[in-house]
Formats: sequence, C-alpha cells, structure tokens
Amino acid sequence: MIDRRLRGVSLAAMACAVMALGACATTGTGKPAGSAAAETTPKPRVLATGLDASANPDPFPSTYRPLPSQNMAIVGATVFDGAGRKIENGVVVVSDGKVQAVGGADTPVPAGYQVVDARGRYVTPGVIDVHSHLGVYPSPGVTGMSDGNEATSPNTAQVWAEHSVWPQDPGFNTARAGGVTTLGILPGSANLFGGRGVTLRNVPAISVQQMKFPGAPHLLKMACGENPSRVYGGRNQSPATGMGNVAGYRAGFIAARDYKAKWDKWRDTGNGEPPTRNLQLETLVGVLDGSILVQNHCYRADEMALMLDVAKEFDFRIRTFHHAIEAYKLAPRLAREGVCAAMWSGWWGFKMEALDAIEGNAALVDAPEGSCAVIHSDDPELTQRLNQEAAVSLAAGREAGLNIPEERAIGWFTLNAARAIGIDRETGSLEAGKRADVVIWSANPLSVYARADQVFIDGAKAFDRFDPAYQPTSDFELGQPGFGLAAAGVNEGAR
Repeated sequence: MIDRRLRGVSLAAMACAVMALGACATTGTGKPAGSAAAETTPKPRVLATGLDASANPDPFPSTYRPLPSQNMAIVGATVFDGAGRKIENGVVVVSDGKVQAVGGADTPVPAGYQVVDARGRYVTPGVIDVHSHLGVYPSPGVTGMSDGNEATSPNTAQVWAEHSVWPQDPGFNTARAGGVTTLGILPGSANLFGGRGVTLRNVPAISVQQMKFPGAPHLLKMACGENPSRVYGGRNQSPATGMGNVAGYRAGFIAARDYKAKWDKWRDTGNGEPPTRNLQLETLVGVLDGSILVQNHCYRADEMALMLDVAKEFDFRIRTFHHAIEAYKLAPRLAREGVCAAMWSGWWGFKMEALDAIEGNAALVDAPEGSCAVIHSDDPELTQRLNQEAAVSLAAGREAGLNIPEERAIGWFTLNAARAIGIDRETGSLEAGKRADVVIWSANPLSVYARADQVFIDGAKAFDRFDPAYQPTSDFELGQPGFGLAAAGVNEGAR
C-alpha cells in the first residue's frame, strides 16, 4: 500500500509512475565511418538485441521525476553549504529545483519567490547516506523480504541490489524525517563480490526506477575480512582465509580482463559471432573501465592496504572503503590516492576486525590534504541521525587537538558522501547549479537537540515537521496504530 498522508508527494509519485517513459537503447555499427574495417567488414547490427552490453549499459533506466516544487528563498538561517562555508544570516535561492544562489543577507531575492523564514535555524544540504540497506532489508524484517545478500557464491557480481529494493519500506520515510535525501543502496557483504549497488532519491515511489538517481554511476560492493571467509569457509569452500579472499579477488579480475579483451577484439574487428555475455564479468569489466565505482567493505588498515595493491595490480580504483574502523592508521595514503573512507564513530567490538576503533576516526582521516572522510549508517535507525554521528567524531577530534571547524564536518555527510558514490557534481553542497536538496534544522545540526524541520528534494518539500500532509506513515509500521511523526513529544529525526 502507498503512504497515506504524504498527500501531494504521494500523488505526484503516482502520476510519475503513470507518465514515465522507458529509455530507448542506443545502437551503433562498430568501427568509425570511413575506416577500412567499416567499409569491408561491417559489424553485425546486434547492439540493440541485448548481445552487447555496451548497447544499453543500464537496461533498467531511471524514470525519476522531481516532485512539484516552487521557486523560493530561504532567508535568515545560519547556512552550512557543505563545501566548507558557514554563512550567518544567509540566503539560499532555489529556482526550478536547482540552487540559484547562496550568500549573505544582501543576496537578492527575485520577485514572486516564496520566502521561507528560517531565522534562528540552520540550513544544510540534504544528508547523503552512502551505505544503506533500506528496501533490500526492509521492515517488517521477515525472512521472505530479506533480499540483501545473495550468499550463494563468493562472486555474485552479476546481481544488482536495485532488483531487490522494495520502495514501500517505511525506513525510507523515517530516513527522510532525519534529513536524508539520497541513499547508496548496497547488497550485503557475505561475498568477495556482492553485486551492484544503486543510488536512490529518497522520494515515495511505486517502482525502484522512480527513485533511481538519474545518471548516477553503478556501484560494486566488495567485502574483505571476516565476512566472506566465515560464510564460505564454514561450507568447506574457498575462501576460508584472508589469503583465500585475495586469491578470489585476483581470479575474478583476471577473468574480467580476459573477457574484456575478447569483447574489445570483436568490437574492433566486427568479425565472427560476438562472445557470449557474462553478467558477472560485465560488472567487473565496468570496474576496470572506471564506469562502476568500488565500494569496499573493509575494517582493518592492513587489509585496506592489500586491497589498494590489488587495485594497482589490475589498474582500477577503489572509490570508498566502508566500515573503515582503522582508516585513521593509513589516512595519509587514503588522501594521497584519492580514496574515501566511510565510517561510524561508535560502532566497534562486535567482531575481531572491529576491535581497534576510536571515536575520532573520521576526524583523523579528515586531517590530511585531499582527504575524504564520510559518515555512514549501515542501519535503518542510525541513518536518521548521521548528523549526530558526525558530531561525536568532531568532538573526539577536537579533544585530540584537531581544530576542525563545524562547516568542514558538515561535509562528512553531505559533499564528501556525494563524492564517495560519484554524484558530487549534482548534489552534496549548496552551490549554484546543483540540485536543491536542502534541510532546515531546528538547531545546529551538530547538536543532539537538532531535528529536521523541513526537507526539500530537488526544491520540492518532501518532509515538514509542522505539517501532517508531509509526515508520511505506512501500513507496514506494525504495532504502532495511529502513530504519526507529528505525535507530541516524538523526535522524528531519531526514531
């Protein structure tokens, strides 16, 4: 069933579902016009038939359409722009779903724009959670809907998390109430190669395509450490050890490199039948050519160093280490190689590889020039308070002598998070031309007392703590009859 109370938002989502059009596959003929091969040996016209993945790299295209928005100016707030600026008595001007201007009190407000009075409050970009399993491990948490881990082989790079996403997971609603506007949805970590992840806009929808962030790169979930060796070693199957893990990664990329060479040769010559498609190897080839971004579950510093060497051997990049509890131990190398680290501040000790944690991890990772520290959740409750998780690490870093300003720490769950999943050109900061993903907070977002008052996605209001029409409830929030986010005394952002 569809959320009942997010009236304008839900109706708009349904309208989008009715009107959305599928994308058409592109076609091509292989060699450039005028080349000898093109003139004498024409390439078979098979690209549109599904024989060549390059014909349609995303056969499940986004049908996302922004919710109805209004041109507006948010005035009077303390603005953290996500890119390192703090503006007192700031103004954020939004036009056609994009940020038009951000500045001080003298920033002009165009005639006819709605003026949102945010005096005494704070404004940030929308929160981005780069590690979420909402929709693939939804609520209610029953076996029949536990769709996040294809734990059938150490290499399941062929599966896509978006094919498991249930858009009606009520966790999307509660995340939105915590300021989350964009999420990286990943498969689980039972495997060396867990499958593709997908980036979603946090809007009500009927299909996952209606939530899919247009143009966002695919993600590949990889896992090192205890998870794959525990899952498969217990079945008397490789990998059973850390060395088995690394051998498995190398074998996967050796096969992918060979597969890529066969396709490159066929595309170059157009001779004979094309190679047989292999969905698993297609994903790994996407990593090799840079179109798919590696999101690597990895706790220990020594294992991160090994993974960086594997990436160097096969000439690909690891975009982000996740759950990187020991990232502080190799922060300079991560910064030097342009690798983000997505972390918690307080989760530790639940297995051996998670023992050597410190609350100031993100702060220490943030210290070197060129760093990319990110706060993530991996949890449907923690995603509602990533701002508080960042505040804990900021405080620990300051206690250790790191003078990190608040406006920099805001980037840990906004711009750096966008960079970690390859969408920083479109969102993550309040800069002219970017998507108007905006949160108005009741207090400083790095305070435990702060709550998201209003949340805008592409300039459209998607949550309002003071308006029941923008406080969705779900039939799947079981055991909570009549429970609404506007209930007196309830902290919507921390449920």
